[in-house]
Amino acid sequence: MRLLIVDDEPPALAKLRHLLQGHPAISALAEAGDAEQALTLLAQQRFDAALLDIQMPGQSGLALAAQLPPGLLCAFSTAYDAHAVQAFELNAVDYLLKPYTAERLDETLRRLQARLAAPAPARRGLVAALQQLQPLGGQWLVTQRGRLQRLDLADVQWVAAADNYIELHAPPHSYLERRSLAEFLQHPAAASFLRVHRCHAVNPAHIQTLSALPHGEALLTLSSGQQLRVSRSYRKQLAPR
Repeated sequence: MRLLIVDDEPPALAKLRHLLQGHPAISALAEAGDAEQALTLLAQQRFDAALLDIQMPGQSGLALAAQLPPGLLCAFSTAYDAHAVQAFELNAVDYLLKPYTAERLDETLRRLQARLAAPAPARRGLVAALQQLQPLGGQWLVTQRGRLQRLDLADVQWVAAADNYIELHAPPHSYLERRSLAEFLQHPAAASFLRVHRCHAVNPAHIQTLSALPHGEALLTLSSGQQLRVSRSYRKQLAPR
């Protein structure tokens, strides 16, 4: 198993390094002191799993977990039990409380190995869950100042594509997430949103006016005053207003 460990406390990293180096379950081990370093490593190397601290400077471990590549498993190692619910909402395999013993860490590794060894259909389901990383019930997990919070999708007026990211606009705020617009629209929680252009989708509840433009295109105005172009190929999704 190729494992990434992330902790901002050098003694905690040293303990993990001591227990994991040469461990029969670990084929490769890398470490990072914060979320930014971890994301850099994740962009450069392929890992099977990550063991994350939660309270770190900058982005928390929970916020980092929401940005992990699809299919990469995660577990948490933390001194605080208050974040367990959020951790398992992010599909964490285990929640390891400090101080822990070598035996308890072995249990975490066994759980990660068991998940990695799951039959192909089960693995596809787990990958899909990690790709979603979102609650249902009309809410969406977003990162704000390094912390995860729930956003009511009813407040989101439009979602814009930005390279490999999307921007969720809930005026006066906007939230950036590493996810394609197509992936966002495929999630059940986003079922009410309509794609009106290759670069953006809208919440129909916030559409105020729709005006015709030449060549079959249109211009819609949202309740915030934001205007968005509707391309001809998507124009038929919007009834005349």
